Amino acid sequence: MMENYKHTTVLLDEAVNGLNIRSANCSDDPDGIYIDGTFGRGGHSRLILSQLGEEGRLLAIDRDPQAIAVAKTIDDPRFSIIHGPFSALGEYVAERDLIGKIDGILLDLGVSSPQLDDAERGFSFMRDGPLDMRMDPTRGQSAAEWLQTAEEADIAWVLKTYGEERFAKRIARAIVERNREQPMTRTKELALFTIA
Repeated sequence: MMENYKHTTVLLDEAVNGLNIRSANCSDDPDGIYIDGTFGRGGHSRLILSQLGEEGRLLAIDRDPQAIAVAKTIDDPRFSIIHGPFSALGEYVAERDLIGKIDGILLDLGVSSPQLDDAERGFSFMRDGPLDMRMDPTRGQSAAEWLQTAEEADIAWVLKTYGEERFAKRIARAIVERNREQPMTRTKELALFTIA
C-alpha cells in the first residue's frame, strides 16, 4: 500500500458544486443524502462532508481495498463506506431503504493515480510489478491469469478495442505462444514482450 501517497483531486470544487449540496442552512430540507460512488482517496467525500449539515448522510463506494483502508480513517457518523463496485449501486441503495431518497451521486470514473503509481497493483508498465491490473486484487482473475487462459482472438480484441493497438493480432498470437512456453507474471515481461 502506498501509505504516504498524496493525491490531489482534479476538478474537486466543480464536481462537488455540481451536486448542489443542501446543508443545514437550507430551510425546506435541512440535509440531503449523497453517494460518492468512487471514493478513491476521499477528496470528493471530504468536501461533501464539509458541506453537509449534522443530519446529512454520505454513502461512499469503492472496490479498491486501499481506498477502503483510507475511508476507514474518516471518523464521521454521517459517513459510511461500502467495499464493492459502483455497478451494484442499485442494490446498495435498496438494502439501505434509500430508494427515492438520494439527492445526488458523484462518480469520478477511471483509474486513479495511486493505482497507476503503485507497481504492486500491476496497472503500469513504467515499473515492474505483478501482472495484476484489477481494481480489487482480491476478486476475479489477474491479468496474468486471464492471459494464460484467454483465446488468441479475445486477447487481440482487448488490445484493439481498449489499447487501440494496430498490431493486436500479431501481439496476441505472440502472447499465446509465449504463455505456452512460460507464462508471463510481471508487467515488465508483458511490456518488453509487446514492444519487441
